[in-house]
Amino acid sequence: MMSRIRGEDTLPEKTMRRLLHAAGYRFRLHDRKLPGRPDIVLKRFGAVILVHGCYWHRHPGCPDAAMPGTRIEFWKDKFAKTVERDKRQAKALKNLGWRVITVWECEIEKEPQAVLDNILRVLGKFS
Repeated sequence: MMSRIRGEDTLPEKTMRRLLHAAGYRFRLHDRKLPGRPDIVLKRFGAVILVHGCYWHRHPGCPDAAMPGTRIEFWKDKFAKTVERDKRQAKALKNLGWRVITVWECEIEKEPQAVLDNILRVLGKFS
């Protein structure tokens, strides 16, 4: 089952890319030179977009981030490490001068246009 879980080209990521492209933005994907290989890199705007799955990245208050019923200690440790890694990578990107925009899977599914509008507002402030 775990082998089917993708780290790149997930449905929320593809949706976000489609929305950005339709809005006229061009970007790079998974730049290996940047900490954490951000999902979307908008070099012209000095911004990266991290598309986080609610379950794996523990979206606070989201019902999709429910804890599994078995092996609870294992999962708590695994999720804690993921959240800590996300914080480290975001901090490293900010220290390099990048603006970090985090987008959650559930937000993209429910209100894709609102997510895009928010990103455009953030990019517009500094463009």
